[in-house]
Amino acid sequence: MSEPVIDLPPARGATSEREFLDGPHSRWREFLFVVRVLREFIRGFRVLHFVGPCITVFGSARFKEDHEYYTLAQQMGGRLAEMGFTVLTGGGPGIMEAANRGAKEAGGTSIGLNIQLPFEQSVNPWLDIMIEFEHFFVRKVMLVKYSLGFVVMPGGFGTMDELFEAITLIQTKKITHFPIVLLGKAYYQEMIQTMSETMINNGTISERDLERFFLTDSIDEAEDFLRKHVVKRFGLKQQLFIPKK
Repeated sequence: MSEPVIDLPPARGATSEREFLDGPHSRWREFLFVVRVLREFIRGFRVLHFVGPCITVFGSARFKEDHEYYTLAQQMGGRLAEMGFTVLTGGGPGIMEAANRGAKEAGGTSIGLNIQLPFEQSVNPWLDIMIEFEHFFVRKVMLVKYSLGFVVMPGGFGTMDELFEAITLIQTKKITHFPIVLLGKAYYQEMIQTMSETMINNGTISERDLERFFLTDSIDEAEDFLRKHVVKRFGLKQQLFIPKK
């Protein structure tokens, strides 16, 4: 006897996704889950295929407009646009909004890959293109696939997740020649100290792993690093970048 075809609503959030997969008629639910994920991948590929060279900016959704990190992210977004990059973010408030805003104000292209969350992830108003995703892992694939590098601002668990996944992909050679800028020395100082002392001393990472990212407070230094590594490693034409003033 064949199992019934079920019309199921889309899952919302991690808990409901688990309930969705563990519910009755699990084989059909698993099939529908795969179809839904595939649909997200196809939609992302279709929209982002033509957007041009991108740099992704990560950071907390909780910083307000009057915070120094918001201002720094806004300046970084503007500088990336002036360099000829499309600025890609998670599309939400805080650092993401600031980077998108800076790009738009500088005349560049601004894209947000939003994620369905129960809080914080409202869409910011500075986007030329917005794609909404249900699954974090699909969104992460898009951010890595369509970025030539990451600028990582101060942030929380989500930002750390994205940062360390990128470093892990580089370490394990799943992606190569992928420049990562950490912008915010004071914020990341203790984390870097833990890496350089605890992790290296215990042999869980190597000294070379600390070379997989560049830490700075300077927009100019971040620009120089990206110019050097993106042009050299990806073979992009120098004409892509507006000359430094």
